[in-house]
Amino acid sequence: MAMASQNQVPIINLSRTSLHCVRGEQEWHNLCKRVREACETFGCFEVVYDQISLQLRDETFEMVRQVFSLPSETKKKNFNPKPYHGYAGGYPVIPLYESLGIEDVTNYDSLRSFTELLWPHGHHQFSQTISSTLKPVEELCKIIQKMIIDSYGLKEKLGLIMETKTLLRMMKYKAPPSGEYMDGLKAHTDKPMCTLLFEDQVSGLEIETKDGQWIQLSPSTTNSFFFIVGDPLMAWSNGKLHAVKHRVMMKGDKDRHSFGAFAVPVEGTIIKPPKELVDGNQPQLLKEFDYMDFIIFSYSKEGMTIESAKQMFAFAGNN
Repeated sequence: MAMASQNQVPIINLSRTSLHCVRGEQEWHNLCKRVREACETFGCFEVVYDQISLQLRDETFEMVRQVFSLPSETKKKNFNPKPYHGYAGGYPVIPLYESLGIEDVTNYDSLRSFTELLWPHGHHQFSQTISSTLKPVEELCKIIQKMIIDSYGLKEKLGLIMETKTLLRMMKYKAPPSGEYMDGLKAHTDKPMCTLLFEDQVSGLEIETKDGQWIQLSPSTTNSFFFIVGDPLMAWSNGKLHAVKHRVMMKGDKDRHSFGAFAVPVEGTIIKPPKELVDGNQPQLLKEFDYMDFIIFSYSKEGMTIESAKQMFAFAGNN
């Protein structure tokens, strides 16, 4: 596929100064329309958000680096039976990649349990820093859900699109051998509802546009990050929102660190579109499905070998 390096996805300012507009007024509707159009066209957008200071952002990345500096046997204690919720690394097909996860990260007990697992006496600063960062991120995710709801005229019908908990994934991509351009993470669509992705100063994130071009994304400011539509959000919207395929490609001599706040539907969530988004012009695209069944299938041997796990799962009669 061709590579288009200069194109950029929309940049939307969702700082508190922008969100002071009253829900239902024209300024709010204008923001909602921009969010929806970005999600429909690109499946992502760059978010400018001033509720996480640059100092806190720097401190958060310092905590992330501390995690990856631990011995391998210590990091592997981060086990979780749910797919992609715990430690991942050492894969021959993506040798540069390593990551750890913290489920329900805005629950302080989850943070404390994680630190007590990895450090002999816990790590209070880690817990405080991550909590201070992820709470406003989780709140922003709920705001974006409300914007999408309002953009489709569903304000009176829905509170949130679906109930979720936030999974934090901390990711490291080692610098590739000199002169090489290598996969950091293979092309994929996200399996949680959506993702808010933060990166340090090393680029690597690329998305595939609908016409098959690959675009490299880099934050335009130091206090911005990316919102990415996941498969469940695409299914909920009856295919209107685009679950964008993306990857990480590494070059140069610097390691890349990033962290993502993944909105994971709670167990028992059934993914299906509201009836208002289904009509004669656009009948229901996918059968409704249980989220946990879907994610388990997606990371199974069968689900990993097909182009789109969501399509095989949703059309295989699994409801």
